[in-house]
Formats: sequence, structure tokens, C-alpha cells
Amino acid sequence: MAQEINSRSPISVPSSLLTPIKIPQRLLFGPGPSNAPPRVLAASALPLVGHMHKEFLNVMDEIMEGLRYLFQTDNKLTIAISGTGHAAMEAAIANIIERNDKVLVGVNGIWGARVSDLSTRYGATVTKIKKSVGQVFTLKEIEKALIQSRPKVFFITHAESSSTVLQPLEGIGDLCHKYDCLLLVDTVASLGGIPMKVDELGIDIIYSGAQKCLSCPPGASPISISPRAWNKIKNRKSPVESFYFDLIKLANYWGVDDQPRRYHHTGPITNFYALREGISILCSEGLENSWKRHKENSELLWRELQKLGLELFVKDKAIRLPTVTAVNVPNGVDWKSVATFIMQKYNLEISGGLGETAGKVWRIGLMGYNCTQENVHLIITALRDALQNSGFKKSSL
Repeated sequence: MAQEINSRSPISVPSSLLTPIKIPQRLLFGPGPSNAPPRVLAASALPLVGHMHKEFLNVMDEIMEGLRYLFQTDNKLTIAISGTGHAAMEAAIANIIERNDKVLVGVNGIWGARVSDLSTRYGATVTKIKKSVGQVFTLKEIEKALIQSRPKVFFITHAESSSTVLQPLEGIGDLCHKYDCLLLVDTVASLGGIPMKVDELGIDIIYSGAQKCLSCPPGASPISISPRAWNKIKNRKSPVESFYFDLIKLANYWGVDDQPRRYHHTGPITNFYALREGISILCSEGLENSWKRHKENSELLWRELQKLGLELFVKDKAIRLPTVTAVNVPNGVDWKSVATFIMQKYNLEISGGLGETAGKVWRIGLMGYNCTQENVHLIITALRDALQNSGFKKSSL
């Protein structure tokens, strides 16, 4: 056997890896990621330091301060999970849920479905409250479900990017606490672009991503834990089942447990540099100005889309997501052909639907660095051209 192994030819060097990587410049107007500004990209190229060096720990400290501002919270445990938005989702669930805990999940798109799946994997007993895609939950519906299921955790998505609805959150935190339940909220497609005040809303666990309104590379994802939720985590009957996502250990690494910082894992150093810069840019603009910019440019996009003769998927403007817009694909038009035409001619990405909206809508993202009037007009120009090419007839084209 040894002789047979030794007689094999060595694996040759892949020819594709003998030259430097080449990535095209592309305009990203899908549901994420967004393009990153030059300052963020430059931060990603800064020299590496050790993950326990004081310079890197200072970067982590500044990230925490900035995230408290973005979330509008005094929560001490407000950090970035080393991983994408899904990592922050799993970290939230892994820490707040123990086996056989009852969990109530609002499902009106793919993210509620994902949390249901993930909660089940961690041993929770999951009850779903469902709405059709494009619809949101009322306080009455939520309270009824809380009374019936008596969960320890209720999950809801603030910005459901698969169906492009914006869930009103006012009053949900009070309802959850009335029934001794923690409120878990997904803000991956909204943090920084849509008003969010965690403490005022009574949110207990909230997470987001870096690659959308924060205009950073994916890989470092914000999360914030209220004192109420932190107390539950510290008093678990069993250890957190994930070592990597154990917030008790991560709290020490981030320096928020009043103990000397200890090594837990190697933080994604360049991702943290980039996240720090993205937060800094948003701090310089100011949250209110960013919220206003996203609202104004999304409304401009909606008006211009309707001038093209297109219908918006979410009819009610009050619950239409400003950061990601779904547009119904007209009868007789192939969504993929239009998206491909735009990509090939304009080097510009728009996306199709996801989950129940797949094949039915285009999704157009206007988030962070990309959210400008100039980009709205560019998107409309490209879409008008693609629709004409597809044979779609509308006098206003």
C-alpha cells in the first residue's frame, strides 16, 4: 500500500493561482452586499496587528462605542460577532435558547423561516405565527400568539428583505415583557438606514450585518444584549452549546465583564478595521441624516419605477422597506433576462426574488454608500433600457 501511494504523481500547482486575483468593479444594487466606500476598503488594507495587541483592542472598544450609538442603546454587551449576519443570528439563538424552551417566531419571509429552523436545531419547541409575504404583524396578532404559546423568546424581522416589508416594532417589547418573554429582532437590512432605538423599543436581543447600510465587507456582525437577556444567559441551566458563539466568553474578549481580557478566538482583524471605519463614516454623517437620506432616495426610486409602468410588490407605503424595494415582474417579461442585460451592459446588479418571491419580483437595494440620487437615476436608466430590450410596452418609457 505504501509503495502504491508513493508511486502516485504529485498534485500540480493550479495554473489559475499563478497570477494575482482580478475582481471587476461592479455597482451592487441588490439586497446586499452594498459597495464599500474607498475609506472602508483602505482600512481593510491596513497592516495586521495581533488580535490581543492594545491597538486592536482599541479598535474593538471603538466599535462597541459606535454600535451603541447606531443601536441607540446603553447595553454594555454591544459587540460584533466574528462572522456574517447568519453568525450573529446563530449567536443570538445559541445563547438565549436552551433545549425545550418555547420560542415564538414571526414568519412573513425567509428570515423567520431561518430562525425557526435554527431554533429547532438548538432544541427549542418552536411555534410559528405566519403572515403572507408582503404583510406585517399587528400587536393584536402578536399578543394572541404570546398568550397561546407562552414562549420564552419571540423573534421578529424588522426589515424582511426577501419580501421587502418593514415591520413596525412599537409596542412589541412591552407586550413581550408583559408575558415574561424576551424580544429578539433581526435588523440586518435596516441598521443605519432606518430609525432604530433599541432601548426605547424594549428590544432584548438585536443583531445586524455589516454589508448593507454600514457599507462594509461581510464578516463582522453587530449584536446587542439587554440586561434582561444577559441575566438569562448568565443563569442558563446548561452551557451554551457553541463555544465560538458563547457570549459569556465573548464578553470577556471584548472587555465588558470587568475581568482581564483573555484569548477566545482570533478576531477577523481586517474586518474589524473596516467595520470601525464604516461606523465612523456613519457617525460623521449622523444617524438622523442617514435615515433621512435613505427615506428620500427610496421614495424617489418608488416614484421613478412607477413612471416606468412598474408595480411595487408592497402596496402600502407605510410598511414598504426603504432599503430594499421589490418590483413585480410584468407578465411576459423574464426577470433573469432583464437582470442579465443590466449586468452585461451597465455592470450593475439588481436581484431576483428570494423564497416565495423568487421569479416574481426584482429586488433593488439602496443602502449605505450606494444610497444617492445619482444612483437612483442610473438604476432607472438601466431598467428602462432593459425593459425596452425585452419588449415591455409602456408609453412613458
